Amino acid sequence: MITRAFLVLATGAVLSACQPAVPDSGRGVGFDGQFAAEQRQRDQALSGSGSGSIPAPAPVNADPLPPPEEGSPEATAAETARVLAATRPGASNGVGNDPASNSGIAPLQASPANPAPVLDGAGISRENNFDAVSDQRSINDDAARLAANRAQYQVIEPEALPERRDSGPNIVAYALQANHARGTQIYKRIGFNKAAKYNRACGQYSHPDQAQIAFLADGGPERDRKGMDPDGDGFACDWDPGPFRRATQG
Repeated sequence: MITRAFLVLATGAVLSACQPAVPDSGRGVGFDGQFAAEQRQRDQALSGSGSGSIPAPAPVNADPLPPPEEGSPEATAAETARVLAATRPGASNGVGNDPASNSGIAPLQASPANPAPVLDGAGISRENNFDAVSDQRSINDDAARLAANRAQYQVIEPEALPERRDSGPNIVAYALQANHARGTQIYKRIGFNKAAKYNRACGQYSHPDQAQIAFLADGGPERDRKGMDPDGDGFACDWDPGPFRRATQG
């Protein structure tokens, strides 16, 4: 029993030795005298009675600052301030009021209260200036010039247009005579390989009008030797008579 009690006491002593020491906080934080000592040292430095001293301020340079680099934010800000000051109402040397931007001529103050500007004729051409023209020629000279121009005037009477000869079939007259619609079979067509013949024959012409003229000149629309009109409507290579018919309806 005594041995067990001794072991318990020894264990407690070992655990107490392992615990860290708790600082004495009875006086509270900041009341250990360090803050007061630092404050006394600062007061002595400010009054000049202590060992410490406040560093002397840096000397002030009175030289003007160098101009800002072109393109820098400082240069942009300076240019903006200059433009705003020049465009401010009442600025004597503002933009538009200086000789560099206004050719040395004072700007016109456009106000209803101001008198109208006096025109000296400097901006009028010599042709429109009566005084300048009168020095060069008289009214009689102008009359003689008009008479010379009238003498050269010629009236050309209109003449009838010459008739076309040996120009081939007239597709306009054919379009007006054939009043049936496209795709309507009027003429009988017989043969094989109609599609191949159609493509080969129509591929020789750059425009359907040329193909229709050649088709009519070769015996069409009754005959179709080259296979240009496989559906038998009398219109070769997709030629359309509609535009010619509509032109006469207006």
